[in-house]
Amino acid sequence: MSDIKSLDDLKSAVSGTPAAVVEADAPRAPQRDAQGRSYATGKRKDAVARVWVKPGSGKIVVNGKEMGTYFARPVLQLIVNQPFQVAGVVGEFDVFATVAGGGLSGQAGAVKHGISKALQLYEPSLRGALKAAGFLTRDSRVVERKKYGKAKARRSFQFSKR
Repeated sequence: MSDIKSLDDLKSAVSGTPAAVVEADAPRAPQRDAQGRSYATGKRKDAVARVWVKPGSGKIVVNGKEMGTYFARPVLQLIVNQPFQVAGVVGEFDVFATVAGGGLSGQAGAVKHGISKALQLYEPSLRGALKAAGFLTRDSRVVERKKYGKAKARRSFQFSKR
């Protein structure tokens, strides 16, 4: 073991370690299963989406239905398609997703989060664009719980002076 007597000695000892250099230079490897798919879990509010992404024609299936029938509102379809537009791979990947919990808006957000995570696992070069758009971060906002003695989470009952 070497004798470290000053900060300069410590700095030279640390800079000489090859482990730190290898971690910085190592590119991320794609994570795919035997069928050539990438899997990720997306979450939003109370909704949880399990998402599989594979190369294809751009078909999106949610809970066994086409995306257009499951997410009938155009706004929700727009939300689900955002990761492909940001990454510049519109129509290049097929998506199979199962969603449970929450409402349609939360489920659309969960599918979007899952697609983003699965895309960056399938093709690590897309990570920069997806991360810059904020799609890899889980939106942690959830409904506040109801407190006792209150009508809702914070709303009090109507006050009567007389």
